[in-house]
Amino acid sequence: MTQSEQLKEWIEQSENIVFFGGAGVSTESNIPDFRSVDGLYNQEYDYPPETILSHSFFVQNTKEFYRFYRNKMIIENAEPNDAHIALANLEKQGKLKAVITQNIDGLHQKAGSKEVLELHGSVHRNYCMDCRKFYSLDEITSQKGVPACSCGGTIKPDVVLYEEGLDSYVLEKSISYIKNADVLIIGGTSLAVYPAAGLIDYYRGDKLVLINKSKTSRNAHANLEINDSIGKTLRPWA
Repeated sequence: MTQSEQLKEWIEQSENIVFFGGAGVSTESNIPDFRSVDGLYNQEYDYPPETILSHSFFVQNTKEFYRFYRNKMIIENAEPNDAHIALANLEKQGKLKAVITQNIDGLHQKAGSKEVLELHGSVHRNYCMDCRKFYSLDEITSQKGVPACSCGGTIKPDVVLYEEGLDSYVLEKSISYIKNADVLIIGGTSLAVYPAAGLIDYYRGDKLVLINKSKTSRNAHANLEINDSIGKTLRPWA
């Protein structure tokens, strides 16, 4: 049995699948990741991306943060690819229970997925740091410089920056889904960013599928390993 046939069999037999994904899920929608050859880490800026995307940098250099954020973190014309569509279809069929994502682009929801747990937040949600008034992505992109609230406060994207903790509710819910999953599919992530990467340690089953173009530190733990693009691998369900 080939790897693809094994994956198909497990998906067909299961009604409790959980998907855990990272940047590689969205690269096929032309959203650059951080660590690939063409990723953000290999482009030149005044500061390293990890520095710019930190809480302390946001507070101290808000204008520079937003210059980078608008240029590199917001891809307004991005559309869901086969991976997003396949996962939404599997949810509609009652097979997939949840998508747990490290991405902030909202493409899973755009594809039709309902139960999406965003570990690192979303560019589509923005709040005033003073009065907590909500602002859409359009309201952020339409302003120049540092976006300001009607109350005069600074607007911050609802994304988890370096030095910030993950939302405890999202974290606990993700752990619960992973613990109870029959099949856990991990795709498009190097499993290098913690604490998110540590979530897979809560999986108790024997159908751990790892789909990634390159090797990860957890390949030895996988019951099925597919070194290919996530979109191509999930295309049969798109």
